[in-house]
Amino acid sequence: QVQLVESGGGLVQPGGSLRLSCVASRRIISLNDMAWYRQAPGKQRELVATITTSGNRNYADSVKGRFTISRDNAENILYLQMNSLKPEDTAVYYCNRPRGFTPFAWGQGTQVTVSS
Repeated sequence: QVQLVESGGGLVQPGGSLRLSCVASRRIISLNDMAWYRQAPGKQRELVATITTSGNRNYADSVKGRFTISRDNAENILYLQMNSLKPEDTAVYYCNRPRGFTPFAWGQGTQVTVSS
């Protein structure tokens, strides 16, 4: 069973930046379309960004122009660069396959808190 481990979250002021990482227990990052999701307290998990095996990227309107999804195929790591962070970006962030694909087991996620 694939294990996903997200890291890189933390407390940041509005306007700040963070880079999240997702490491898989098996070499699956480069072989699958991948995505970042987030879940804020009391809300459903939402899709933030996706990247296909060919490198095509898509973003939720709420993060377009501020977030960048990427991956290092050699290191089997998925990244999410988050700039110009806003309080409404506060959530637990997860990586997994995009909707429409059978998800891997969900990791613990990494907490991102944007607050002054």
